[in-house]
Amino acid sequence: MVDWAEIIGNTLGIPPFIMGLTFLAAGTSVPDLLSSVIVARRGEGDMAVSSSIGSNIFDILVGLPVPWIIFIAYPNGINRVVMSADGVALNVVILLVMLVFIVLAIHWQKWKLTKTLAFVMLLFYAGFLVQAIVLQLPIEACE
Repeated sequence: MVDWAEIIGNTLGIPPFIMGLTFLAAGTSVPDLLSSVIVARRGEGDMAVSSSIGSNIFDILVGLPVPWIIFIAYPNGINRVVMSADGVALNVVILLVMLVFIVLAIHWQKWKLTKTLAFVMLLFYAGFLVQAIVLQLPIEACE
């Protein structure tokens, strides 16, 4: 999937960062989305939310470090993994701030999944994508 995303991105002139942030992220999240929809339709809203949150926590706390640890442990003389994306620290801070706002939005909706809450979360996602893309694109100032 990653190779095809890279090929398609190169063909269409889309930077790898944007392909990863949008298409790869969406592609790997579809199974979580489908399982959440299925359990939510059965009236198990708690399970739908827990599944999504648990999956993301697992991805961040296991899915990222385990491959890095395996790569570093392999005897190749490399003792660290260098990330080439600029602004990762800023994106992490923005995500943490968004997390606070999401919890506040959920509280505002009295801890119920509503259409308004869904719309707010989609707006947060769109806002995050816009700022992340703007930070990564080579924008030159006009003089």
